[in-house]
Amino acid sequence: MDAQKRREKILTILRETTKPISGSRLAEELGVSRQIIVQDIAILRAGGEQVVATPQGYILISGLKGKTRKIFACVHGANGIKEELEIMISSGGKVLDVVVEHPLYGELRGLLMLETLDELKEYMKAFQEVKATPLSALTEGVHLHTVEADSSAVLEEISCRLEKRGFLLDQV
Repeated sequence: MDAQKRREKILTILRETTKPISGSRLAEELGVSRQIIVQDIAILRAGGEQVVATPQGYILISGLKGKTRKIFACVHGANGIKEELEIMISSGGKVLDVVVEHPLYGELRGLLMLETLDELKEYMKAFQEVKATPLSALTEGVHLHTVEADSSAVLEEISCRLEKRGFLLDQV
C-alpha cells in the first residue's frame, strides 16, 4: 500500500469511530511502524484534516461532537487531580480537556478524553510514571475542564459535587 492510500485508510478508520484509536493499533492494522503513523497524521493535519491526539489515541474533531457540554472553572493543587476527575467521570461525564491561561502563551490546552474510571486509572499511572507537572501549576491551580454528558442534569450533578468538594472556582 502506498503512502497516500495508507493515509486515506487512516482517515476511513478514524471516520468510522467515535473513540480514539492508538497509533500502535493503527500501525499494527496497516502493517507499518508507529513512527510512520505519526508522520502520516502530521501530513494529514498539514493537509487540513482535523485529527487530534489524545492520551488514548487519535480522533477526528468531528468525532467529539454530539453531546451536551459545559466548561468548569476549577482550582486545586496536584493532590486534587484524581479526585476531581473521578467526580466528573463517576457522575457520567467525559472529561475532554484541561485548559489554563498562560500570561505569555495564552490558552494552553491538553486533551484528556477520559470517560471511564479505568481510563482515569491509566492516565494517573502515566502521570506518575513520567513525573508530569500539571498544567494548572502554571496558574496557581486554576484551570478549566470541558466536560460532555448525555444531559444537562448530569452536568449539574458534577457542578454540585465539585462545589461541595471545594474544587469549583466558578461556572463559565
